[in-house]
Amino acid sequence: MAALTKELVLENLKRVKGPELVEDIVSLGMVSEVVINEGDVYFSINIDPSRAAELEPLRTAAQQVATDIPGVKNAIVTLTAEKIAGPGPSAQAAPSPAPARPNPANAGPPPPMSQQPGTAPQIAGVPGVKHIIAVASGKGGVGKSTTAVNLALGMSVNGLKVGVLDADIYGPSLPRLLAITGRPQPIQGNVLRPMEGYGLKVMSMGFLVEEDTPMIWRGPMVISALTQMLREVAWGDLDVLVVDMPPGTGDAQLTMAQQVPLAGAVIVSTPQDLALIDARKGLNMFRRVDVPVLGIIENMSYFCCPECGHRSEIFGYGGARQEAEKLGVPFLGEVPLDSEVRRRSDEGQPIVISDPESAHAQLYKEISVRVWDEIIKDDGTHSKPAPNIVME
Repeated sequence: MAALTKELVLENLKRVKGPELVEDIVSLGMVSEVVINEGDVYFSINIDPSRAAELEPLRTAAQQVATDIPGVKNAIVTLTAEKIAGPGPSAQAAPSPAPARPNPANAGPPPPMSQQPGTAPQIAGVPGVKHIIAVASGKGGVGKSTTAVNLALGMSVNGLKVGVLDADIYGPSLPRLLAITGRPQPIQGNVLRPMEGYGLKVMSMGFLVEEDTPMIWRGPMVISALTQMLREVAWGDLDVLVVDMPPGTGDAQLTMAQQVPLAGAVIVSTPQDLALIDARKGLNMFRRVDVPVLGIIENMSYFCCPECGHRSEIFGYGGARQEAEKLGVPFLGEVPLDSEVRRRSDEGQPIVISDPESAHAQLYKEISVRVWDEIIKDDGTHSKPAPNIVME
């Protein structure tokens, strides 16, 4: 059997004709960089955005061809498009992923995007998942992943069915934070069974690659991976899926906003001015794509010495609360800096579970109640129009 290489994949993809059925998609330059990881093949096909629905069979055909190559376990293929940012000579193109669907041979494909005449297209939800929220920050190092995990556990101990998706492809944290090892097992076709820990259903790229393996991927590959973890995982019935976002305002954030109906976003920041500047960018990005901001959490708000009780405001204090008031969004609470939270997180024993009566655990549970209250304030159907993202 020939070795599985990028060249082999591209050679096989030459069997797939392009939109006009004359030249193949490789010769037309429609195929992105091919990434191969332990038998999983990732690539995207660049198309005219106005033909996304029409060209879905092309994506399916390319996925089937790739899947049939000896040595390929799974083929993850998405359509990507270049969207023009409005008329005029100053308009610039910006990548905009078209929603990908699983191989028709797989069980339980998600419902397609629906559209009434004269209305914007509607985003299909994830089957069985009632609400999806993003936990985000403008920059790294503010404790976002720890917050996301304890927020999810707070909702779980309050009686909700909760899942957590680690959307940080480059730096997945959930396997370590939840002390989960092993690989997700396929149920049928490309559909995977999520991992479980402390009553949560969990999916992360960290389960699919070794912890020290760098993910040297470009945007289309990130979009492909996120699409698979959203659409090709048997999440089951969940009240809420908490998505631990990577820092910043890049491909992962736009993919989440475009591919699923987010109930809202929670912004995590420290009180420090530099962190607040970036948090403001993240908040404004979600507003720009019509995702409600459920509130801001001030993490590492202050430090209380465990020996003498002296309080030190290491990163300043109250900045996130002031920012929330200025922007007119809820302030969800302040979480002090604490070495015990750090230690237990590193050991895969989140404070909400390992020390449920502690002050920090109580804070996370209170914040989770506030977040849930914000979610159900506007508990409509998952029919939010897909955002029209234009980069100026």
